[in-house]
Amino acid sequence: MNEKLNTYRGIGRRALPLLALAAPAALPARAQGARPLVVATTAMVADIARSIGGAAFTVETLMGEGVDPHLFRPTRADLARLLRADLVLASGLRLEGRMTEVLERAAATRPVVAVAEALPRDDLRRHPDYPDAADPHVWMDPVLWARCAAPAAAAMAALRPGFDAAPGLARFQAACAGLADYARQALAPIPPESRLLVTAHDAFAYFGARFGLEVASIQGLSTEAEASLARIEALVAQIVSRRVAAVFPEASVPDRAVRALLEGAGARGQRVALGGALFSDSMGPPGSWRGTYEGMLDHNITTIARALGGTAPERGLRGRL
Repeated sequence: MNEKLNTYRGIGRRALPLLALAAPAALPARAQGARPLVVATTAMVADIARSIGGAAFTVETLMGEGVDPHLFRPTRADLARLLRADLVLASGLRLEGRMTEVLERAAATRPVVAVAEALPRDDLRRHPDYPDAADPHVWMDPVLWARCAAPAAAAMAALRPGFDAAPGLARFQAACAGLADYARQALAPIPPESRLLVTAHDAFAYFGARFGLEVASIQGLSTEAEASLARIEALVAQIVSRRVAAVFPEASVPDRAVRALLEGAGARGQRVALGGALFSDSMGPPGSWRGTYEGMLDHNITTIARALGGTAPERGLRGRL
């Protein structure tokens, strides 16, 4: 048996050991020739699995469209789904904080892999609110997220002897590279004074660091953090002084605080647009272009570029928005 211990540093209060590989005897019994079942916590992770596995695996997503993983509380039905899985893929880095106990129980009998925790610590963004942890929103940087697909590919290949994960992994990583190229081209024309991305919560730091945008958010890393009046007032002052054209709500976060920014800027004589809602902790509807990782990032890049003065086609990278 080849066992590897990962540390799942969820937003929960204690660390969770995750088995990256487990003995075949530990896996649920399957009919001969049946497709292995992979259960992913988030849609972003599930997209990796579908891209790699194709028709050779059944992939299910635990958290649906618009679900905030910071606040997600698993039910007994969720636990049952995890315990039916042959492989569980999580994002990690404390994203699924309230799932700590559920993932721990699942890891006792099948492999559970936290894909983002394969990244070297030097590649991870630190946050003063969580000095012992890292920003979990790694998928916002397609260059880093491409590297997170490798541990999922290895686990899937180990699960199904004879399955070649390399072609699917290569396709996914090529799509990530294409997204990065598109973002550089679309965002480069934004004027220096306008390169401030104001969002609901602190999910875009990796995106900003990769593509040269300053990022300011109302809430912290977790949407559990409350937006303070002082924080809103400070952001209003920054928006007015920089003459920022738009601020952005998020699809999985209520937009009340973002609208407070618009009102505050308006009271100071500056009109600020409400930019299109960005996808942060969840993707679009399943089966849609925005319901894929590539479509999610295409939407975000195109929306930001067009609102702040960049250059992007109205319908995005592939004309599918």
